[in-house]
Amino acid sequence: MEVSLGAIPFDLDFHPSSPLVASGLINGDLHLYRYAAETQPERVFKINAHGEESCRAVRFADSGKIILTASPNCSLLATDVETGKTVARLENAHEEAINRLVNLTDTMIASGDDEGCIKVWDTRQHACCNSFDAHEDYVSDLTFVPDTMQILGTSGDGTLSVCSIKKNKVQSQSEFSEDELLSLVVMKNGKKVICGTQTGALLLYSWGHFKDCSDRFLGHPMSVDTVLKLDEDRLISGSYDGVIRLVGILPNKIIQPLAEHSEFPIERLAFSSDRQFIGSISHDQMLKLWDLEELLNTPQENNQEENEAVQADSDDDDDDDDEMDIDIAPPKSSGSKRKKSGNGGSSSISSFFDDL
Repeated sequence: MEVSLGAIPFDLDFHPSSPLVASGLINGDLHLYRYAAETQPERVFKINAHGEESCRAVRFADSGKIILTASPNCSLLATDVETGKTVARLENAHEEAINRLVNLTDTMIASGDDEGCIKVWDTRQHACCNSFDAHEDYVSDLTFVPDTMQILGTSGDGTLSVCSIKKNKVQSQSEFSEDELLSLVVMKNGKKVICGTQTGALLLYSWGHFKDCSDRFLGHPMSVDTVLKLDEDRLISGSYDGVIRLVGILPNKIIQPLAEHSEFPIERLAFSSDRQFIGSISHDQMLKLWDLEELLNTPQENNQEENEAVQADSDDDDDDDDEMDIDIAPPKSSGSKRKKSGNGGSSSISSFFDDL
């Protein structure tokens, strides 16, 4: 299933309980679609959320009643899912352009900006309750660990940060990597943090030992822009080369390519709430919904000579002993390829914005 968005998308998110998916576009638009198996997604509404500025981040909030969006104009916008009407707008939420949003609890959200600042917003206090100067460059990705009430962030400065909400401080930060960190996920029952990088390597950090990565896994030919945790041992990656891959962690192994979105970079991946579908967006301006079971049942081809060549190359480039398989040609989507340049729970979110 796929739909043309008409502009380059930056982010997407699935509704927590209904078959709805939202996407924010480079032209400032917010699109909401209803989907069902074996039918084309139906657009519920299309609004211009942020004027001439791009809509960089999208998240459902307040049990799916509203959609939060963030923009380079430093604003956060709340849109009603039922009506598409603006519920509230918070101007100057950050001093710099906002890149990322992540849900924390029913009453808390976090945002990250171009200058490395991460903020936590508490709807009960109607204010920003935490602010972390976590990085020296843009915040590329955020994830939340509920058990420890910590936010993990990656940045273009090549660092991984751990921000404690309880202690209101940056509790730990990695040394500067030579590579930009673009994406992250927590795996192995919380023992490992895996970061995708600009060069295509996956950096593995051991929990509690964040100063330097414990392992460096080569295998992606281009940058790893987005990652999803499938289970404790496997992740799904989206790369600059447009390919969606299934990757094993410890042992490190590219198990197989799952699909090719297009020949253009994959901007973001997301699971539907029931995990029946994976959504992908790319610079081809397409939103695609893939049946997860069908993807995982994609037959894997064998090419022993190429596999050995890639393994030998990885041994030359890296000292670890992790196993790695060759990237094989994945099934291509039937979607069109179009290239177009562009510009760069219980508490009410609406009352939170209104009272600021």
